[in-house]
Amino acid sequence: MSKSSQFELLRERRFAGLFYTQFLGAFNDNLFKSALSLIFVYSGLIAAQNTNLFLNAAAGLFILPFFLFSATAGQLADKYEKSHLVRIIKIVEIFIALAGGVAVYVQSVVGMLTVLFMLGVQSTFFGPLKFAILPQQLKESELIGGNAQIEMGTFVAILLGTLIGGIVAAQSEVSLLLPLLVVAVAVFGYGASRFIPHTPATSPEMKIGWNLFNETFKLIKLARAKKAVFQSILAVSWFWLLGSVFLTQIPNLVKLHLAGGTTVVTLILSVFTISIALGSLACERLSGHKIEIGLVPFGAFGLSAAGVDLHFAIAGMSTNQAGGVLGWTAFLGADGSFRVLLDMGLIGLFGGLFIVPLYALIQIRTPEDRRARIIAANNILNALFMVTAAGGTALLLDVAGWSIPDLLLAVALLNLVVAIYIFRQVPEFSMRFLIWLLSHTMYRVTHEGLEKIPEKGSAIIVCNHVTFVDALLLAGAVRRPIRFIMFKPIFDIPVLNFVFRTGGAIPIVSQHVDKAAYDKAFEQIQEGLQAGDLLCIFPEGALTLDGEVAEFKSGIERILAQSPVPVVPMALRGLWGSFFSRDEGAFKRPKRFWSRVDVVAGEPIDPGAASTEALRESVLALRGAAA
Repeated sequence: MSKSSQFELLRERRFAGLFYTQFLGAFNDNLFKSALSLIFVYSGLIAAQNTNLFLNAAAGLFILPFFLFSATAGQLADKYEKSHLVRIIKIVEIFIALAGGVAVYVQSVVGMLTVLFMLGVQSTFFGPLKFAILPQQLKESELIGGNAQIEMGTFVAILLGTLIGGIVAAQSEVSLLLPLLVVAVAVFGYGASRFIPHTPATSPEMKIGWNLFNETFKLIKLARAKKAVFQSILAVSWFWLLGSVFLTQIPNLVKLHLAGGTTVVTLILSVFTISIALGSLACERLSGHKIEIGLVPFGAFGLSAAGVDLHFAIAGMSTNQAGGVLGWTAFLGADGSFRVLLDMGLIGLFGGLFIVPLYALIQIRTPEDRRARIIAANNILNALFMVTAAGGTALLLDVAGWSIPDLLLAVALLNLVVAIYIFRQVPEFSMRFLIWLLSHTMYRVTHEGLEKIPEKGSAIIVCNHVTFVDALLLAGAVRRPIRFIMFKPIFDIPVLNFVFRTGGAIPIVSQHVDKAAYDKAFEQIQEGLQAGDLLCIFPEGALTLDGEVAEFKSGIERILAQSPVPVVPMALRGLWGSFFSRDEGAFKRPKRFWSRVDVVAGEPIDPGAASTEALRESVLALRGAAA
């Protein structure tokens, strides 16, 4: 497993070309959109009473292509070599930019809106490609870092494009500066795309369906085939709904409730978007270079907590408004401003932690031959959720008469409802969250030799048994899902039982206690191994009472006699005397609340040589003296 920094990917062609292509494309889209909005508002091309109509039309025209063409975009990305398609798209972007320059120069409102629509088309066809290229060019251990970099780059590009678009639109030479800038960025984007390495087609035999509506429905049906993937798509779409609500309301929120001017809007937008970028980058470190969906509940609950507190922070600011409009320096000096900025930053930070693991999960759990189409389905639902956000926000603010702080509070609370629904539908999220929480609070876990565990195919892990949470520590360390064979009284422990059931654990008891349950457990074990699962057994049969490794039971030999598979010896070091061990009795008088733990794996042992004694000696050697 690579432990190098995610930033080192920016030096490698297999990632850097895609990153800069994506960055420049997102920058150009938002540069043109931002400038166009200000041109509509301030240039006099549109009557003042029609400004809102044209601004909303512009937003809708950019999103519309995601509904119309995502299905086709996903099919093309699966059928053809991807780097070639990206270059074609970037060449088209140059011509779109040239057309945009002409529209701005001759001050054609219809032309500007048409160009904005075409930019949306270009983004629609690029979207499935970028997320389908990542898992083909990166190792699984690099996927979190790669997605984090893409998300970071996207939000920084959005911010810079919005700010620079505003600056350019304010210049008297905008009709010349804007065309030159968007064409130049498009040319640089094409140049960056030349560095994207060859990325083969994953479904070259597929026939393209050109009926847009039929293919769209087929795409959604395809995405629903895997529950965890589809629920992740819904969660990603919900994030874009929530994010669009917050971003859209910031200007009016600042004007109506924080007594701020345009510089305060820029300040809050900058804090929000940069925080999303930082949260995205933090995912790699917090996940330990693997796809850790346990961060998703952490991000979801953090989003809601910060959103609720923002409501009260805004109320505190509203009672401290000085006369007139505040600039950014005066705003920073006002009572309560730090709390507002902190909450906006936390919303962005937790949003980054929420979104990156979801994208990585969608990529890694989708079959390669349909990955781009699933990502296209994700884009359709993203667009649908954002349109719903725009319509729902308009109804609540303009018709129902809600205030913006009340709207943001409602969205933050609704986020909890959505999160709980998704986590109940796919309990794996909650299970991984509990595992992640345990391994990042009470225990400081280091890993050694985990690359020796087979990435695919049937295998059995044997490990010493020290605490009630050994299974959680192993599950948090090993990248592959593990099915644990465990003592039924431990399996039945409240809260932990939810985790074990979700992970497909197999409860077992002595045949002297319940022969039928014992035999059923062995049937489940054989079925799991035949299905290619990775199983783990604690051959001591019970927790250690003195910190030493007890004799191994013969059950492992019975398993191997029926299903001869490789056996991976593992050891847990440093757990004896910790909170969940039986030193002085579990939970009674632990020697320490915090523990440094090592999870160590040895070389796989051939089933023919895996006697109980040989396995115990291997585990003892791995554990050493650190009980």
